[in-house]
Amino acid sequence: MTTTSAEQAQQELVEEFEMFDNWMDRYQYIIDLGKQLPAFPEEWKTEERKIQGCQSNVWMHHERDGEHLRFQAISDAAIVSGLIAVLMRIYNDRSPQDIRATSAHFLTDLGLDKHLSPTRSNGLHAMLERIYRVAEQEAA
Repeated sequence: MTTTSAEQAQQELVEEFEMFDNWMDRYQYIIDLGKQLPAFPEEWKTEERKIQGCQSNVWMHHERDGEHLRFQAISDAAIVSGLIAVLMRIYNDRSPQDIRATSAHFLTDLGLDKHLSPTRSNGLHAMLERIYRVAEQEAA
């Protein structure tokens, strides 16, 4: 079980990003986070798990574990895998209610809304929409 809340996870990410002076270093940190994602089984790379709206290929799997939702995702692009890792830090292993109650203010707080290309930003929003949609369905 996760000991920090989604809000605390966002705040911790903001503090980590403040350690970097420029966006090249922040991009590298995001890429490094993506390299730490757990292995994603090939059999999960199905059309139903594929995120539409992403320029690169992204697959997301979820399952319910008691009161919590567990997400796992992967991309064929390094920076997108890093963005997945950011999302997992905030939303993975949370209750549907916690997910639905957590606004994605980290986008602005980290500056991602200004520093991602439009296609990467669209993909990030598509992944967020999937997470929120799953939480909505699981809360019902």
